[in-house]
Amino acid sequence: MQELKKLSERFYYLTPVEETDRPILGAVVGDNLTLLIDAGNSEAHVRLFLDELTRSGVPAPSLAVLTHWHWDHVFGASALNRTPVISTEATKTELQRLSSYSWEDEALDERVKTGEEIRFCAEAIKKEFPAERFIRIHMPEITFNDELVLDLGGITCRLVHAGGNHASDHLIVHLAEEDILFAGDITAPNLYASSWHYTPDETKQLVKKLKPFASAWNVISHWKPLSKELFIEELELLEKTASLSARAGDEAELKNLLMDEYGKPLSEEESLAAQYFMNGKKL
Repeated sequence: MQELKKLSERFYYLTPVEETDRPILGAVVGDNLTLLIDAGNSEAHVRLFLDELTRSGVPAPSLAVLTHWHWDHVFGASALNRTPVISTEATKTELQRLSSYSWEDEALDERVKTGEEIRFCAEAIKKEFPAERFIRIHMPEITFNDELVLDLGGITCRLVHAGGNHASDHLIVHLAEEDILFAGDITAPNLYASSWHYTPDETKQLVKKLKPFASAWNVISHWKPLSKELFIEELELLEKTASLSARAGDEAELKNLLMDEYGKPLSEEESLAAQYFMNGKKL
């Protein structure tokens, strides 16, 4: 069951759902404006969030921002009729591409076959939309390229286009006054590929961008808010694995290098990182 949680005086979030791939949705409450972060995987998803915010006395959103183009973060935007939506220009370009797609079972299954769609995502769409599947891709009204700062009154939101393997259009939202970073899926691998992967150079560049923004709380879309210590650990794992992958001939060798580095057997997360970097090396 999804819950509305208050992480700080000015930040609320709705917990995720794995089965239908619902990510965390966030809300930043300023003295003058409220910013919604991500629009959810359906109108039902974002409306649930809005209803929960209303019950908690949070003003209706004045603006919304999309972290990246993936369906689970944007399909609900069509319900935000009176709320201007912000994204990177690159996200808008991807949404224009999505707007031409059919979302019926046959079309989804065909895109899975051709590799355009991820099987898990196709199945999650079917579960989120079991009956009528009228999906309208809402185009952002406000776009930017590198950085945009929003003053909500008493709190500023710094939107930074950070990129990364997961989605080249991905942005982060930094709330300096609350010491919170909404990281979204920024540290995830590229899933829209023949094999899930990271690439070393892009990962090193991303880690360099993200480290200065590491905060007391770092919100990961399909998991939970992480402490600064745990978030830095995740970034350093990616950075270390990226560097060691250059010396490894295969996945087994990379895992051995990591075990030597850590002096212990690898965790599931560490093993997956090794697998995804070697997948990227093969491309």
